[in-house]
Amino acid sequence: MDDYSVVIRPLITEQGMHFANTKGAYSFEVNRRANKQEIKNAVERIYGVKVHKVRTANRRGKYRRQGRSFGITPSWKKAVVFLKPDFHIDLF
Repeated sequence: MDDYSVVIRPLITEQGMHFANTKGAYSFEVNRRANKQEIKNAVERIYGVKVHKVRTANRRGKYRRQGRSFGITPSWKKAVVFLKPDFHIDLF
């Protein structure tokens, strides 16, 4: 897999920015088939940082109403990447 097909996009939220500033942890939406080693290698090559550890979570889609019918949003995979203390990512 290509690095940019493994890491789809960074997740920029209030809680994510708080963890980035205090713990050096950054959240990303990643490919559902990617494992932790592929995520680690992709983030290191894309952003030029050293990754300490990776935590992943599979997020189930939510039910949403569209008029009289119900639909479901797509499921996706989230990865929280912890960097080594000397590194950071500039997302803005």
